[in-house]
Amino acid sequence: MSLDSELLDITRKIVVCKSDIDLSKKTDNTVFILFVEESQGSAGGRIGGAGFRRISKISCFNSVEGATQKIFETYDEMEISKFEIPLSAVAMDIKLSNGVSKVIQGVADDYLVNTYLDLIK
Repeated sequence: MSLDSELLDITRKIVVCKSDIDLSKKTDNTVFILFVEESQGSAGGRIGGAGFRRISKISCFNSVEGATQKIFETYDEMEISKFEIPLSAVAMDIKLSNGVSKVIQGVADDYLVNTYLDLIK
C-alpha cells in the first residue's frame, strides 16, 4: 500500500512524523503509522477514558525528494510492544499527493521518529 492509501484507510491511527506531511511537495520525511484498536471505554469513548488502546499494526514510510517507499511493517505484538504510543498526538493537517487536505491524529516529533527508527534496525 502507498502512504496516501494508508493515510486514507478508515482504521483509527496515530501518525508520528519527522516534519509536517505534505505529499504534494518533494520533501524528505519519515512517517510512522500506528494503527489503533480500541477497547470499550477507551479514550474518546463514553466512559471517560477507561479502557485501553492497543496498536495492531505499525507501518513506516521514508520519503526522499518526493520518492516514498515503505521501509517497515509489522503485526507482531512483541515487536509492537517496544513502541511508545505518543500521548501528545493532536489533530494534524496533512496534504495528500493529489493536494487534498485531511485531518488526522498525530504528532511531528523528530526525536520520537529517531527512537522508532532505532527499534526497527
